[in-house]
Amino acid sequence: MRRLIALLLAGSLPFAAAAQDAASDATRTAQAEIAARLPLDDPRDRANAMRGKLAEIEGGVILDSKGKTVWDRRPYEFLNAAEAPATVNPSLWRQARLDAVHGLFEVVPGKIWQIRGYDISVMTIIRGKSGWIIVDPLLSEEAAAAGWKLFVDTVEAKTGKLPIRAVIFSHSHSDHFGGVGGIVTPEQVKARKIRIIAPHGFSEEATSENVLAGGAMGRRALYMFGAILPPGDKGQVDTGLGPKLSSGTVGYMEPTEAVGEAGGTLTIDGLAFDFLDAGSTEAPSEFVFYIPAYRALHTTEVVTHTLHNILTLRGAQVRDALRWSKVIDAMLLKWGGKAEVAMASHHWPTWGTGDVSALLANQRDAYRYVHDRTLFLANRGATLHELADQTGEAPVQGRDFSTRGYYGTLNHDMKAVYQRYFGWWDGNPANFNPLPPEQSAPKYVALAGGADKLLAAGRAAIEAGDYRWAAELLNKLVFAQPDNQEARAALASAYDQMGYQAESGAWRNYYLAGAASLRGTAVETSAGGGQSRSFVSAIPTAVFFDALAARFDAAKGSAIKGVFQFVLPDSKETVAVIVGGGVEFPRYGVTEAAPTATITVDRKILDEAMMGRAQFPALIQSGAIGIDGDRMAFLSWFALHPPANPRFNVVVP
Repeated sequence: MRRLIALLLAGSLPFAAAAQDAASDATRTAQAEIAARLPLDDPRDRANAMRGKLAEIEGGVILDSKGKTVWDRRPYEFLNAAEAPATVNPSLWRQARLDAVHGLFEVVPGKIWQIRGYDISVMTIIRGKSGWIIVDPLLSEEAAAAGWKLFVDTVEAKTGKLPIRAVIFSHSHSDHFGGVGGIVTPEQVKARKIRIIAPHGFSEEATSENVLAGGAMGRRALYMFGAILPPGDKGQVDTGLGPKLSSGTVGYMEPTEAVGEAGGTLTIDGLAFDFLDAGSTEAPSEFVFYIPAYRALHTTEVVTHTLHNILTLRGAQVRDALRWSKVIDAMLLKWGGKAEVAMASHHWPTWGTGDVSALLANQRDAYRYVHDRTLFLANRGATLHELADQTGEAPVQGRDFSTRGYYGTLNHDMKAVYQRYFGWWDGNPANFNPLPPEQSAPKYVALAGGADKLLAAGRAAIEAGDYRWAAELLNKLVFAQPDNQEARAALASAYDQMGYQAESGAWRNYYLAGAASLRGTAVETSAGGGQSRSFVSAIPTAVFFDALAARFDAAKGSAIKGVFQFVLPDSKETVAVIVGGGVEFPRYGVTEAAPTATITVDRKILDEAMMGRAQFPALIQSGAIGIDGDRMAFLSWFALHPPANPRFNVVVP
């Protein structure tokens, strides 16, 4: 139940530090090959990323109310160099430099502006008849507030002060709504009747995606986003989707209205918006929209300047590549040839009806290629780990940078499509129930003739530039002997080179973070503002208790039986938790007869406990929680919900 964003800022594993490797000859050759076959000097994206720039936050630094840094672009000044260093894939270097452009930009003169480069996402500001319409107010309140101030100081200084009339949440990921409290308060929304518009299904999806599996997602996200890496040409340079995540307070506000599955037209502050449902593409709850008066298309996160994830490295439910391609085609059919600008929730806009249509067609083809090529090969016997090695990049990826794998990749997206249709297993009975790595690793070491021989084989693979094989060999040795410093250093060296060569920001970050963990050089960082009360209180109570059940220690609690009735007076909710046989099953909205114990507690008190601001024993002692019935049975049961270690090992046993 621990929050994802706070975990992104957690610390590292202590271990003896070792020097990071330089780029090898094999890596330099690989970088030169990709630079030679791609038109990296094509100026069009750079021109679009700079177009309409009006102002920027000085130094790219954003602080919270206590003076703590929420955003700082100064450590990324190394990206000012036009030529990529040998330790960064030159295509990713190009993308990182584009993402590093920050400031306030005018997209449609006098009508639409964007705040870019102060979070992983983009905030869009649209002029209505009498005020402003805000789309996707970033991840954190502090970043959104700083971006809004830049807009007010730059644009409102000329137009005159106007009210915010509406806020649009384009989809259910927190980097597109978490900063809403930085631009409006709940009191302002109520008093001014500010509309908050979101796609259907938004409320539950927005607050529950990371609740059940948030601990593991957060730990893996540390690696995916490079949060435990220092910025630099041997460290974190970009995520591929945007620079990085801001580290402020993540908030939430309940939408006042939802756009249904059929989409359709809404008039918002005198301006017509035409919505198209895009749920189950990049997010479970999502839409795109077109503004006819401005001939502007907002593609949300369905179309950006990268191939996206069908399954993220941090973990999520597998997305539908086929539907994704069809939604983009629907956009093309409906607005292609009409839209003069396409803007998204990440990256920079594309101008010109021809270029907009080409962007949509190419993105559509990229996702269709991922889907169809996977099934073509799977239906001929290719398995999860064979698909990508049998597949060259899509033809469109060689001519359109927006389809390249800066965030998602053809490799892991094809594996995700395979998983969606066939599951995790490749069909080979030898792989149906293999030994866990910690059990098989010593057997591999023995088979190799001992640790020294396996280490020598791994080092020989590194010398030959065969880094994938080196990592496979050395990972066995590290799992067999996690304290073997030479094995850890050699595996880290293999990860270095694979990270340097990666075109995907996510792959680079994961490899290099893995190397840093092995060396003990991962960056210790303190938690940011975390999730606000508004976010936590919006988590549905049913999801809250499902997450509690997922924390139940069945091994220790297999003999416990009982019914624990929860009564939440402030929210007027009831939940009965049935416990027995190592399972607890919450029944939301149910009142059971003769429960083992009845627990009366306000939902707001549960929120305090969820945020770690209060502990159950102290709350019981203070009278904030009332217990009728078998108190000891309740306490014994509740004690079997230990918190998980948010810093569990990833690259070692």
